[in-house]
Amino acid sequence: MSSQALFWLVIAFSVAEYVWSACLTLLNIKASRQPVPELLADLYDPAQYRRQQDYAMTNRKFSLFSGLVSLLVTLGIFAFGGFAAFDAAARSVSSSPVVQALVFWGIFYLISWVISIPFDLYRTFVIEQRFGFNRTTPKLFVTDALKGLLMNVLILGAVLAVCVWIYTLSPRWFWLFAWVAVTLFSLFMQYFYSQLIVPLFNKQTPLPEGELRTAIEAFAARVGFGLDNIYVIDSSKRSSKSNAYFTGFGRRKRVVLYDTLMEQLSTEEIVGVLAHEIGHYKHRHIILSSLEGFATNLLMFWLFSLFIGSDALAAAAGCDQASFHVNLAVFSLIYTPLSIVLDIVTNIISRRHERQADTFAAEHGCGPAEASALKKMSAKSLANLTPHPLVVFTEYSHPTLNERVGALVGLRRCAVGDADESAA
Repeated sequence: MSSQALFWLVIAFSVAEYVWSACLTLLNIKASRQPVPELLADLYDPAQYRRQQDYAMTNRKFSLFSGLVSLLVTLGIFAFGGFAAFDAAARSVSSSPVVQALVFWGIFYLISWVISIPFDLYRTFVIEQRFGFNRTTPKLFVTDALKGLLMNVLILGAVLAVCVWIYTLSPRWFWLFAWVAVTLFSLFMQYFYSQLIVPLFNKQTPLPEGELRTAIEAFAARVGFGLDNIYVIDSSKRSSKSNAYFTGFGRRKRVVLYDTLMEQLSTEEIVGVLAHEIGHYKHRHIILSSLEGFATNLLMFWLFSLFIGSDALAAAAGCDQASFHVNLAVFSLIYTPLSIVLDIVTNIISRRHERQADTFAAEHGCGPAEASALKKMSAKSLANLTPHPLVVFTEYSHPTLNERVGALVGLRRCAVGDADESAA
């Protein structure tokens, strides 16, 4: 394919991605006019529902605008010689492919970061503030932004440097060796995420002895799930929204509760939420999801290896010759349609996993408690109750709230303090 054809292919794919996203947003706007599902009718009173609709519409308009700006900046850099200018700057610094790649992507990332800051500011201190979610101070915002910048530069820079270095050693088998390196790094990060990354942004403290810890440990013991590490994270310093999650695996696995979750839910409801998370482990969803990600990465590395030496691809960006960094930048734009398709497949599998985890919670008597928790958390976060089916199919990693509650209601209450199934 000629460089001119590749140039217009990049333009077409980039515009098509934005149009696709915009269409999904417009479909959600249309779906918001539907009646609230009967099972969720008690979630909002009329005033709260108007507030939820306002919040959803505000975010949709914001996403359309921010997405358009992102598209224009990306296409502007690509179409008007930005990649070529970055490449020239990188080559003027060093003849080393590794250094060139770091300089090229460093420039690109820094520009993207600077452009994203005003949008992050508006989202945090205007939208989230207006609807009562924001608790981030200006000082904390600046600190988070700088920490995030430094962390991404170090981690992504290290991964990029290793991949380029591998390519210089073995161009033919680069895709396989680089995939192995990235996979090992991903496993390392999964294992040590709570110890290395979380402390940079949040304080984690062990859940103190008391009713909640006793209830969690009793349920974990009842279903044969070894759990020693239960932590509380100070998420309330940034937002009033709540969540809970598991991280790590093996002896490093731990449950993490947002402190806001403990403020909003009862002990029974928190155990219901964690029963769902334990269901993921029991069904080996963590392992399966990791394998899916590794397979997707392998496909991406292999496809990139087919384009990495293409002078036509580099010429489409205005460069004289192929290079790892320029070809990677152009390839990432061409890869977008396949990425969207793979995300849809991943979401289909994820929704199936979520249903299985809900079933696990229900089978162990936590169905009503989890349903109640989901409704409270959704109400507190002003969640959308009537998403368009196509949006659910393409973008939702979880079934809709209505579907989940419908599958959970009417089941036995969670016996949070019982040590065996017969007592539930």
